[in-house]
Amino acid sequence: MQPSIASTIQAAPLTTPWTSDVSADNALPEYPRPQLVRSNWQNLNGQWQFARGVAGEAPPVGRDLAERVLVPYPIESALSGIQRHEERMWYRRTFSIPSNWGGQRIQLNFDAVDWQATVYVNGVRMGVHEGGYDAFSFDVTDQLRAGSNEIIVGVYDPTDGGGQPIGKQRLSPSGIWYTAASGIWQTVWLEPTAAAHITRLEATPDVAQQRLKLTVRGTGVFGQTVQAVVTDGGAEVSRASGAVDSEISLPVPNPKLWSPDHPFLYDLTVSLVSGNGTVDRVTSYFGMRSIALATVDGLLHPVLNGQFVFQIGTLDQGYWPDGIYTAPTDAALKFDIQQHKDFGFNTIRKHIKVERPRWFYWADKLGILVWQDMPAMNTVAPSAAAKAQFERELREMIDEHRNAPSVTTWVVQNEGWGQYDQARLANLVKQWDPSRLVDNMSGINCCGAVDGGNGDFADWHTYVGPSSPRPSSTRAAVLGEYGGLGLRVEGHEWSPGNGFSYEMQPNAATLNDRYIGLIQMNASLMKFTGLSAAIYTEITDVENEINGLVTYDRRVVKVDTARIRAAHEGLIRASLDRNDGGGPGGIRSGQPRSLQVTTAGLTNRYLRHRDGLVYTDVVSDADGDLLKRDASFKVVRGLARDACYSFESRNFAGHYLRHRGARLYKDARDGTAGFDADATFCAKAGLSGSGVSLESYNEPGKHLRHFNAEVYIASNGGSNAWDTAANYAADASWNLVDPWWRSSADLPLGANESFRVMTTGFTNRYIRHRDGLGFTEVVDGNSSTTLKQDATFKVVRGLANPTCYSLESRNYPGQYLRHKNYRINKEARDGSALFDADATFCAQADVGGPGVALESYNMKEHYIRHINSELWMARPGGTNSWDNPDLFAVDIYWNVSAPWAP
Repeated sequence: MQPSIASTIQAAPLTTPWTSDVSADNALPEYPRPQLVRSNWQNLNGQWQFARGVAGEAPPVGRDLAERVLVPYPIESALSGIQRHEERMWYRRTFSIPSNWGGQRIQLNFDAVDWQATVYVNGVRMGVHEGGYDAFSFDVTDQLRAGSNEIIVGVYDPTDGGGQPIGKQRLSPSGIWYTAASGIWQTVWLEPTAAAHITRLEATPDVAQQRLKLTVRGTGVFGQTVQAVVTDGGAEVSRASGAVDSEISLPVPNPKLWSPDHPFLYDLTVSLVSGNGTVDRVTSYFGMRSIALATVDGLLHPVLNGQFVFQIGTLDQGYWPDGIYTAPTDAALKFDIQQHKDFGFNTIRKHIKVERPRWFYWADKLGILVWQDMPAMNTVAPSAAAKAQFERELREMIDEHRNAPSVTTWVVQNEGWGQYDQARLANLVKQWDPSRLVDNMSGINCCGAVDGGNGDFADWHTYVGPSSPRPSSTRAAVLGEYGGLGLRVEGHEWSPGNGFSYEMQPNAATLNDRYIGLIQMNASLMKFTGLSAAIYTEITDVENEINGLVTYDRRVVKVDTARIRAAHEGLIRASLDRNDGGGPGGIRSGQPRSLQVTTAGLTNRYLRHRDGLVYTDVVSDADGDLLKRDASFKVVRGLARDACYSFESRNFAGHYLRHRGARLYKDARDGTAGFDADATFCAKAGLSGSGVSLESYNEPGKHLRHFNAEVYIASNGGSNAWDTAANYAADASWNLVDPWWRSSADLPLGANESFRVMTTGFTNRYIRHRDGLGFTEVVDGNSSTTLKQDATFKVVRGLANPTCYSLESRNYPGQYLRHKNYRINKEARDGSALFDADATFCAQADVGGPGVALESYNMKEHYIRHINSELWMARPGGTNSWDNPDLFAVDIYWNVSAPWAP
């Protein structure tokens, strides 16, 4: 009846590493519904008969069709064997029911058909389903016969010629619009069930109450009882009983919380039980996690399990060069999510496409936060019928995927595409699923979009960006799209030489540098404007869009994985620091500090490291650089416990204070749990009544104590010399003070340098002085000698503090940039302490921006900022016009560049 599969798979413009793994015998063979599993099923994927359809024609019952198609790959794909679009089409195949399925009801399941599917079994019309992204089923028991049975599926898909949700599918793809995906594109399968059986589970974790809220939906149910059991690695956690359609509470004491770092999943078994025993049984899983909005560090942020975690992710369109909408294999489906994890992302925005259930399974299992978009309509003014269809499919998307712990956000509309009733729809989604966040419109600043004004996010799109809205009292600020850095990779292009991006890069090195700069800008936006999330465009190239971090064929990673992973992890760590409201003695993660001795007569001494060991030493303004650096540390979240602290060396990044035995050392982190525990200290109110005492995390009761200039972890009254009770309380108490080394970034002392603007669109401008005032101005090779000299400065030690810097004019020796009434001036040094302080700037990199920020020495948290080409001392949240939050986080950063006038 059927030719070999080799004759039907077509040549794709690009193949993936999994293309050759596809055959008629193994087309997506995995069980397709991981959160509602039964042991018996039959996969109907494989080779079907196929024919072009005509409106109004009768189904081809009992008649062979001329072509062959590989299900479940959309007909436009090479893997389908058709590789063309048809508006109407027929699918046909035969099947037999296993003999051991007798006496049961047989369900024919379709996981997705785009768009309208009319299903016939043995010539009987079973029904019609409309919706390209959701599953549907028919009970076909009464139409079956012994031996061979026939399925016919008639499909109608107008793509962008109709008013239905289609996402980015277009009949004439170009630019950001891609090839259509028509027909059967997810698994088709059979399963036997009892007449009374479970059809859906609705499982909602309640972390605060340490329970799972479970509602079981069913059909044919009359008088049966639901029994549910939660297990962890086979061990029972709890069980409970109840009725179908009623909420059942399952205790989950001391829950293991699901997160991207720890994607722990509990197992769930649900049974329908009657007086005669078990009627139906399914297995599932769930994750215990909470998602909400909360005020953190004075601003509204999304919180996962009660903590603000910056959501850094990519726009994931879910397209494949060989399978279009359908990944060639399950391993390929997993690959894209694992690639996000390898890059250090914690979020995916699944962009106006809904994936099959196994994609959500891998997201749950591997641990990634998911923003799930509703596929958009291609219409300016949708009709009443189109709106009704949109809302039906929206509800079905939510109901089908509401159990996935990975899904934290529903994105209702995007950039105004097919927009209508924005506020009503967002409220409707929140009503349907109050356990998740809702984004009423991604890209409220873009493309004619109308903001509904509600939902949980104010969401901007900025290309190349990034930039950010401000959080309000009701909505967090997120960047739903930005980036779009392009790089062509010869031999891996959909249409060689024709690809486009939002900003082309000449080579991989430039791409890496530019990307890292964008991530650093996100960190700065988080710090200064309250940004909570950023979604980069995009994870892979898609057809002629070459913005991907990976090529469309998934064969070439364009970026330095280790480098961008480190940048993402640094951004996430910085967001976690914002959850720390401060502890005893003013300790707070993310801050540079020095630790001052509090013992009477020794308060001129500070904790410092020397040759790998830790001591206290006298430190003063007159001391050299090395001692001041050795006495400066960055307070970070505890390596072994977030609620405690660790101390990173200022001049040895990745080295931490840790105890080894009783003695305190400065050592490089080695990745072991033992090191992390030894380097973690829990803050307590100072034992002497002031400052802070630091208790060992893994040796409770022992505190960081100085003794004869050496530093130990000591217990009061222990057997060692350093445990003596004399002065213990004072010796084990420390004041956290401004660091002796005030700059977190290093500038080249004695060198002439120019300082380039980092704000997108203005990167050809540099700091220069003119008529005694500071400005930014375009400087290039054709600029005048005077302009080039005015844009060049000698970096010298800070006039008021040698751990900071002053900028001396290249062509006016003895004159420096200084602030006066907030404005940046160029003036001659007048010998006053005020001038020296005003002309001293501490170089900061730890606030997250590319290049350096220049912080005023005597006006903390004020930075040199360009605004309207003028230079001012500005601070986030200030009341002056130059404190305007728009672009603040990027306007304060400077790329230290080769001098225009050496």
